[in-house]
Amino acid sequence: MCAKLEKQHTDQITYEGLLQGNKDWVANTLKEDPDFFKRLSAGQTPPVLWIGCSDSRVPANQITNTMPGDIFVHRNIANVVTHTDMNLLSVLDYSVNVLKVKHIIVCGHYGCGGVNAALGDKQVGLIDNWLRNIKDVYRMHEREMSTIKDPQRKSDRLVELNAIEGAANIMSTSIVQNAWAAGQELSVNAWVYSLSTGLIKDLNVSASNADDVSPVFKMQAGK
Repeated sequence: MCAKLEKQHTDQITYEGLLQGNKDWVANTLKEDPDFFKRLSAGQTPPVLWIGCSDSRVPANQITNTMPGDIFVHRNIANVVTHTDMNLLSVLDYSVNVLKVKHIIVCGHYGCGGVNAALGDKQVGLIDNWLRNIKDVYRMHEREMSTIKDPQRKSDRLVELNAIEGAANIMSTSIVQNAWAAGQELSVNAWVYSLSTGLIKDLNVSASNADDVSPVFKMQAGK
């Protein structure tokens, strides 16, 4: 029944409806807080950088009950973090060095289509090259993954490992390590969101200094 209602709702969304929805949101917001947009337009100082999946069912502000201006967001398919992604690195650099965020969260979600596609052997298209990064996560943890026979549990575990490795990749960047070397308050964390319960699972992978960075990735602070 829920799936049917969701399908009916999405079918009713129109281009004009989006614009009207914006006007309704502005009117309702101003009714509750006349100065909301005045404060919002003055600038942003979000304490959190969120690196999540592009999936439309995982809106960072909504699932954390936060407001516009609270979270700086970067999203891509399957919340992949790779050292060659200049888009992500630019967001990371701006977040850490300009916005001075205090928390970086890599958040995956169970039932991720990108992760499930990476577990399969069918060609999808250009995205196959992007999903290679998730296949690499599988390869790194192949001993554990090969022991999981249930497809759902296998998918869930790869979602978790992808978030964990993403957080580790964030920790290994020169951007984060230089911030830590300068004494900047900054933590990196890995989470997973459940679509079926709405709850976030803390994977207990967290670092606030370079002690948890693998020695091969540790760098001396730049001059």
